[in-house]
Amino acid sequence: MKVDFYQLSRDPAEKVVPLLARNTLKAGERLLVVSADDELTGRISARLWEGAESFLAHGLSGGSHDARQPILLADAPQPANGARFVVLADGVWQDAALSFDRAFLLFDGSTIEAARATWRTLDGNDGVERRYWRQEESGKWVQAA
Repeated sequence: MKVDFYQLSRDPAEKVVPLLARNTLKAGERLLVVSADDELTGRISARLWEGAESFLAHGLSGGSHDARQPILLADAPQPANGARFVVLADGVWQDAALSFDRAFLLFDGSTIEAARATWRTLDGNDGVERRYWRQEESGKWVQAA
């Protein structure tokens, strides 16, 4: 499984999640977006709906159509939509993410120490490939490790 660490320095999570979601859907996968922060979840939801040509259909967990959602927003890493990819949008690592094929941990300055600890903890885990991404001033994401 792959764990991608995304250090948010220029853009906030609500701007990065749609990029990851779009790429996930292009790969033919479903996505679970996890955040215990209701305000952040609301901002992510709003961003996913923006743009007539670029909106990304999604739902909030707990609805009657969770299993049909290509992108599901939830407060826990329980993929009611059958997702194999998960975004931990609030910067909080959850070991349940290891049961997915791919996990994206988004972190900023307030959660950087926890992200570093997670990086070290996952070092040497059999079957876990870690990658670290940082954003350039231009907005482009580059793999740094």
